[in-house]
Amino acid sequence: MNFMAETPKILVVDDEPDLEPLMLQRMRRDIRKRRYQFVFAHNGLEALEVLEQDPTIDMVLSDINMPRMDGLALLSQIAKVAPNLRSVIISAYGDMKNIRTAMNRGAFDFVTKPIDFDDLRVTIDRTLRHLAEWREAIASRDKLITLQNELDVATKIQQSILPTVFPSRDGFDVFGHMEAARNVGGDFFDILRLEYGRIGLAIADVSDKGVPAALFMMSTRTLLKGTAIGGSEPGEVLQEVNDELCEDNDAEMFVTVLYAVYDPQTRELTYSNGGHDSPLIIHADGSSTLLPLTRGIALGVMPGLTYNQQTVTLKPGDTVILYTDGVTEAMNAKGEQYGLDDLREMFAGAPPGSSELANKAVFDAVHRFAQDTPQSDDITCLVMRRGGNSS
Repeated sequence: MNFMAETPKILVVDDEPDLEPLMLQRMRRDIRKRRYQFVFAHNGLEALEVLEQDPTIDMVLSDINMPRMDGLALLSQIAKVAPNLRSVIISAYGDMKNIRTAMNRGAFDFVTKPIDFDDLRVTIDRTLRHLAEWREAIASRDKLITLQNELDVATKIQQSILPTVFPSRDGFDVFGHMEAARNVGGDFFDILRLEYGRIGLAIADVSDKGVPAALFMMSTRTLLKGTAIGGSEPGEVLQEVNDELCEDNDAEMFVTVLYAVYDPQTRELTYSNGGHDSPLIIHADGSSTLLPLTRGIALGVMPGLTYNQQTVTLKPGDTVILYTDGVTEAMNAKGEQYGLDDLREMFAGAPPGSSELANKAVFDAVHRFAQDTPQSDDITCLVMRRGGNSS
């Protein structure tokens, strides 16, 4: 992936002497392919010196606990020295206080210790992709004289944070996709690696459109990821994210969210719903079940709310489809909507063989239904399928 004109340069800041050789060894193939280049510093003060001397650095990957100047203090200074790069923090599992502080001081994302280098690559690529789109937007800001220009920027910001690597292991696979409308909204989906091999699945839709919705969507995604990584149950995650969003929401925006956790060991899917469309399970025989609502309202409306959760056990061949209303409210030229019944009927005769095939089938069906009718809303679908068959 070539996100920059040259090989992206990443400054790694950590006082552990073993990290530099480990990073160079585990990333050696990426370095040889010129996907990344690394420079190193051992504390915040050294990092600031490097940034002042080398304006070509694109990204900072920094630990929090370091001598002389820690990672949080470094984040406060980076905005003054190099405002156009992106920072990712390395933190311990469950260290929500420092993670929130880091996000408030400008960190784009975070990874947890011990470092999973596959996850680190995904985080680096997503961060660099976002940075490339941001730089393009900055370079083009003098040309942003129409609403369509603004919406184009929002689309790029929105697309830059979506997952591009999808898990396929332990008897299950996941695939997601979003197609932004010309009038950009605030849909997003995310896939989170959790402790004990569990997977977090999130899908959301912000109330507004354009750049404000894209920015609110990014805040929601960051809070959701940070809270979920701490190990909370889905209902607790939505409750905490809702309270955080309500603290600083002058625009009075809100977001519907469905967050679920799948445990490959127990085959259980535990979910909590904040005002979002209910997920649909397609069974191996083509029948379908709509998961019950958990009676939660959209996030950002009112603090102090409780979000209930429910658990279902997935059978072999079960496919869980999470979607936004861009799917079930897609319009054709006659003003008719593609509804949930159409979605269920599509799979009745041909149960999906994988999450990717199911995802593609949803988008193909919506496009066939709408034909040439202009898309009025984002279309987002996230699918997880448990492998095996019913026999």
